[in-house]
Amino acid sequence: MTRPSASLAAAVMAILSAASVPTAVAAEPDTDPAAAAPALTEIQVTARRLNEARSAIQTQTGASSYTIDAAAIAATPGGDNTLLNQIILQSPEVAQDSFGQFHIRGEHNGLQYRLNGIILPEGISVFGQSLDPRLISSMNILTGALPAEYGLRTAGIIDLTTKSGSLEPGGSVSLYGGSHGTLQPSANYGGTAGRYTYFVSGGYLENDLGIESPDGSANPLHDHTKQAHGFAYLEDILDDENRLTFIAATSTGKFQIPNVRGQQPSLGLTVNGQSTYPSEQLDENQREVTHFGIVSLQHSAGDLSLQTSLIARYSSVTFEPDVLGDLLFNGIAQSAFKKNVAFASQTDGSYTWNPAHTIRAGLFLQIDRSSSDTSSAVLPVDPATGLPAGDTPLTIVDNGAKNETIESVYLQDEWKLTPTLTLNYGLRFDHFAAFARGSQLSPRLNAVWKPFDGTTLHAGYSRYFSPPPFELVGNQTIEKFSNTTAAPAVTENDTPQAERAHYYDIGVQQDLGGGLTAGVDGYFKRSKNLVDEGQFGAPIILTPFNYADGEQSGVELTLNYVRGPLSGYLNAAVQSAKGRGFASSQFNFSPAELAYVADHYIHLDHEEHYTMSGGGSYLWGATRLSTDFLFGSGLRASEVLADGSTIPNGIHLPYYWQVNGGISHRFLISGVGALTLRADVINVFDERYQIRNGTGVGVGAPQYGPRRGGFVGVSLAF
Repeated sequence: MTRPSASLAAAVMAILSAASVPTAVAAEPDTDPAAAAPALTEIQVTARRLNEARSAIQTQTGASSYTIDAAAIAATPGGDNTLLNQIILQSPEVAQDSFGQFHIRGEHNGLQYRLNGIILPEGISVFGQSLDPRLISSMNILTGALPAEYGLRTAGIIDLTTKSGSLEPGGSVSLYGGSHGTLQPSANYGGTAGRYTYFVSGGYLENDLGIESPDGSANPLHDHTKQAHGFAYLEDILDDENRLTFIAATSTGKFQIPNVRGQQPSLGLTVNGQSTYPSEQLDENQREVTHFGIVSLQHSAGDLSLQTSLIARYSSVTFEPDVLGDLLFNGIAQSAFKKNVAFASQTDGSYTWNPAHTIRAGLFLQIDRSSSDTSSAVLPVDPATGLPAGDTPLTIVDNGAKNETIESVYLQDEWKLTPTLTLNYGLRFDHFAAFARGSQLSPRLNAVWKPFDGTTLHAGYSRYFSPPPFELVGNQTIEKFSNTTAAPAVTENDTPQAERAHYYDIGVQQDLGGGLTAGVDGYFKRSKNLVDEGQFGAPIILTPFNYADGEQSGVELTLNYVRGPLSGYLNAAVQSAKGRGFASSQFNFSPAELAYVADHYIHLDHEEHYTMSGGGSYLWGATRLSTDFLFGSGLRASEVLADGSTIPNGIHLPYYWQVNGGISHRFLISGVGALTLRADVINVFDERYQIRNGTGVGVGAPQYGPRRGGFVGVSLAF
């Protein structure tokens, strides 16, 4: 093959110098057969072309990609009233966890969210969903051996393309509710005014099942939540080659921490003369806040496309304990406030060097400040006897703040060696400095081959570098808690370090004809300082730690079918995720756990050996019938041996199924719009299954999946 005549340096300079220039599937959505498609306006044509150019800045060559669009979301039980994490659970090899968490390919977190290709700095939220499905035009989930432009968080790239008033004009109002005291009103509207485009969305959610039930009851005690979300996308199309966009979003959530019935304190403590406390009376609460804003300038002309963005994000969590109850049950009652404020700049560009080579390069800079303020009530302990030295609580204040900086740069070339074979190769450099510091130059190599019509094979290798989540790293001073009821049995507390990993991925996708496609993908990852997270203590705030060594592997199968009014999908996977040796934050573990894990690989607590998800939708005239399901082999728990010792994460919880169903009907009202009525049942067979049983590495209280619930809704689109 003839080599290009231009130099690589010239291509890179063309990108950087331009910086200063101002599938899940569903059947066709309901439509009015009599309505004729309106002609596209000039603004719509320009917006669509700029969207395509923006998408081309990123590449998916060699990665595993799964797309869920707005039509697919609307075709599921609950539609866009469903929380974002529940939609992502319908993707391949995603394991369900408590507090709205989920795990992709055996990783605890490692997720990077993007809006229109722009990285959102990480937040602290545990329960809250700061991104609402109503703002999504499509969602692409990338996993596997990722190209060089993706870094820092690499378990899964969740890239959301937002709705736009120019391409999706109009609006809707909706009211949804039902079981567990659920009330969920929402509204959105988009349109254009001259060269300006806008889309705004807002919603409110209130129910009595804010966090998973700790005892499996259908109506858990003390579990009320109130959540509000707002989103705005504004666009100014300057001319055919340039546009300015602005995104603003806010999310707030208040959560009661649910109580287990019928328990009394078992530590034998007395506080101010009181030693009993019914668990039903516990009153713990948590509040989460997230705000972010993005300003972007896109320039796309000829062979060059460039997007430069400025990003700001605020995130905070406040935990309010039940002082007396927490002291008696846990030996500590801790008020906690964590805040993170982040500012970032991101520039990505692509340049078509010639028909065979497309050069992509980018730069990402971030600075954030994280503060952690805690006030802990504890009881004094006599160092000679180890027994409480009184029943009057002491207050220990432990406040601190720290800055983090991140610098990342990448360069890659997408090389079409032949019409059927594409090679993407590149380098990425990341550096961070916070509680710890580190850097790495990471090579990436991916290949995609299409030997026959309908057949696509991909393979790749990626070197990964993942700093610990800075906003979650605590600054707890262990010495302050000496000779108190909160003193740890282990005093070692090494700082969490960056994870370094080798990742291999290979897969094939085949069009089987008749609307059916199938895919198989396998991966293997080996890492040093594997980053994991756990909940240690009453505040439901995760704390990162490292395993010295880690290994993860798995195989996943996907099937998708679309033909006429019928659509369906099925995902199945098997995985293994193990770690050995606690290498940081050791004070959170018992001496027995430290000793066992030091020379044994154990299953990670979030490993779910078998997962499966699937669903289907049938459109019968204006009526849609839909169903989906989740299957899991259970997350890990501690195994108790005959001699009373335990193996951390030695067993898994029981297998479970959850099946959901829904029906909706659309009425076209002349001169008004489309009125849609819907009814949904979540957990149709009322399966009572446990997500966590309260044991395992870094696991807090037990949690159960949702019991059966019925919901109805009405929405008007205009």
